[in-house]
Amino acid sequence: MEYFPHERLRPGQRNFIELVRRAVEEGKSAVIEAPTGFGKTAAVLAGVLPTAIDGGFKVVYLARTHRQMDRVIEELRNVEGVSAVEFRSRSNFCLHEYLTRYTTDAYNAMIVCKNLRKLGKCKFYEREKRKRDEFEALIAELSKCSLLPPELIHLARDYGFCPYDITKRLAEKSNVIVASYLYFLVSSIRRAFLDSLGIDYSDIIVIFDEAHNLPDQAISALSDKLSVHSIERAISEAEDYGENEIASFLAILLQGIVELYDDRLNGRDVSEVPIRPEPIFGRVMDVLGFGWREIMGIVNEMTSVGDFIREDRIEKGRPPRSYVGRVASFLAEWLGTLGAEDYLHLMTKESRLSLELVALDPSVALEWVGNVKSSIFMSGTLSPLSAFTAIMGIKEPLTKSFPRMVKPENVSVLVAKDVSTRGSERSLEGYKKIARYILTAVSSIPKNVGVFAASYEVLEGLLSVNLPSLLEETGKKVFIERRGLDSNENDILIKNFKESSKGNGGVLLGVMGGRNSEGQDYRGDEMKGVVLVGIPYARPTPRTEARIRYFERKFPGKGRYYGYYLPAHRKLVQAAGRVHRSAEEKGSIVILDYRVLWKSVRKDFPKWLRDTMRPVTLRTLNLNLRRFWNRNL
Repeated sequence: MEYFPHERLRPGQRNFIELVRRAVEEGKSAVIEAPTGFGKTAAVLAGVLPTAIDGGFKVVYLARTHRQMDRVIEELRNVEGVSAVEFRSRSNFCLHEYLTRYTTDAYNAMIVCKNLRKLGKCKFYEREKRKRDEFEALIAELSKCSLLPPELIHLARDYGFCPYDITKRLAEKSNVIVASYLYFLVSSIRRAFLDSLGIDYSDIIVIFDEAHNLPDQAISALSDKLSVHSIERAISEAEDYGENEIASFLAILLQGIVELYDDRLNGRDVSEVPIRPEPIFGRVMDVLGFGWREIMGIVNEMTSVGDFIREDRIEKGRPPRSYVGRVASFLAEWLGTLGAEDYLHLMTKESRLSLELVALDPSVALEWVGNVKSSIFMSGTLSPLSAFTAIMGIKEPLTKSFPRMVKPENVSVLVAKDVSTRGSERSLEGYKKIARYILTAVSSIPKNVGVFAASYEVLEGLLSVNLPSLLEETGKKVFIERRGLDSNENDILIKNFKESSKGNGGVLLGVMGGRNSEGQDYRGDEMKGVVLVGIPYARPTPRTEARIRYFERKFPGKGRYYGYYLPAHRKLVQAAGRVHRSAEEKGSIVILDYRVLWKSVRKDFPKWLRDTMRPVTLRTLNLNLRRFWNRNL
C-alpha cells in the first residue's frame, strides 16, 4: 500500500483498492458504490497511482464541489513522491481586476483572458514573459508540493505571476490533476484542457467522484437557454456597431419567436411549450427569403462580429460581453440539433420568454470515456449499478457495491405515515402539519439537524408557515440554503452551521439533490439527524416527459423508472447518508412522506435503510426519538 495516505485500512478498503488496480491494469472502467465514511478518496488513489506512476499516466480526478476537490489535495499531502494540482476556473484564479469585476462564467473569462494578453493589458502575463527564469524556478519549487488554491493564489500574488498559468505549468509536471466535472463534460473545455497539457485521452486515468451526480451534470452541460431579452440587446448592439443586416435579421427572428409562442400558448397557463426547432426561423424565411444555408451564413458572421465586439469593449475598459456573439452561439447549437432525437426544443416563460435546448441523453457527454486508459466511477449511491452504467453508456465495467457498515443500534429511520408532498396534498394545512413534525424531530435530536426538502418549492412552503421562527424556539440556530447561493456564500453558511454544533446546535434548511445534502461531510455532532421532507420527483413538465419517452425508446420498459423514479430515490438516499460516516456514529433519519413505505419506492433503498424503517405518527415520533437517543447517549 505504497500510496495509501493513512496508517490503517478501514473495512473493505483493501478490496476496493484491488478492484480499482485491476480495472486500471486491464484498461477497463469500474463502477463502485461505497458508503459515506468508507474512505473512497484515499482508496481510489491508492488503487490508481501504482499503474499511473509506473506507466507515466496522468490521473484526472473530477468532482462536483470545491470542497470535494480540496479533499483530494489534503489526502495526497500524506503521500510521498506524488505531486498534485487543483484546477479552478480563470474567474477563480485570476488576479486581474478587470476580469474578476466583469466575468462570472468560465467561457467569458477565457475570452477576456485571451484578449487582455493579446492587447498587452495583463501585467501578470507581461511579468511572466520578462521574468521567465524566475517563473520557471518557482514552478520547479512548487512542483515538489501539493497546494490548495488559496495557498497558490497567495504565493502567486507575492511573486506577481498569474495563478492560472502557474496551475497549468504545474499540471504538466503533476501526477494528479484535480478539477470540476465541467472540465471533461463540456467538449470545448475538455479539448482545450488536453491540448494545453499536450496529452491525449490515452494518456490519462479518469476518476469521477460522487458519480451519482453525473446524469444531471451531463444534461446541464449539454443544454442551453437564451432569453428574448438577450436577442433584444443583441439587436441594439448590432445597431450600435453599424451591423444593420444582423440587426434586421434578429428583429425579424424575434418577432417570429414571439408570434410562435403566442400561437402555441393559445391562452394556456403553462411555463414551457415544446416545439420543433425549424419554426423559429419561419418568419425569417418568409420575409427575407432565407434558406438554411443563408441562415447558417449569418450565424457564422454574427460569431465573428461578436468576437470583434468583445475585443473592442476590452480595449475600452468596458464589460467584455457581446450579445450578438451569445445569440450566435445559441443559434449554432439550435441549428446543430435539427432532427436530433436526443434533444428537446422548448419555448419557456418564467419572468421572460426564452428558447431552451434540453439534452435528453447524458451518455453523450461521456462518449470519449472509451478512449482513456481507465475510468473509475464511484459514489455512495449508485444502485442499481446496471441502471447507472446503462444510462451513462459505460461499456462492460467492473462493478461492486460495498455495504454501509452501520450498526443497527446506531441508526433510527422513522417514516411519517400521514403526510406527503404529493402535489394534491400541498396546502397551508399540509405544510403546518409537516412543520410540527420537523419541530418535534429537531427538539428531540441533539445538536445539529439537517432538514432537506424535495424542492425549493417545498422549502418555500415550509418558510411560508414560519418554520424558522418555530425552530429558533428550540434554542438552535437556523441556517437557510437560499436558491442561487454562490459557492463562497454557501461555504460560509456551512462553516457557521458546523460551528453551531459546539453550542446548542443548529438546523440547516436545504434541498435534496443540493450541494449540502450530497458530497458535504458532517462529522460527529455536525449532523446528528436529518429530516427529509417529501421525495424529490421532478415536476411532470414537458422536459420530464420527453426524457421518459427518450429512455423508453432506448431502454424499452424502463423509461419512467430510469427517467423519473430512480433519480429521485437516489437523491433521497444521498441526503439520508449525511448522518453516518462510520459504524460507530449514531444518528436519526426522519422521512416525512408515506410513499417511502410503498414497496415500489423502498426497493431502491439500501438494505441498512430498509431494514430499520419504522412508520410513525406525530404522537409517536417524539417517543421513538427520545427512546433512541436516551439509549444511545
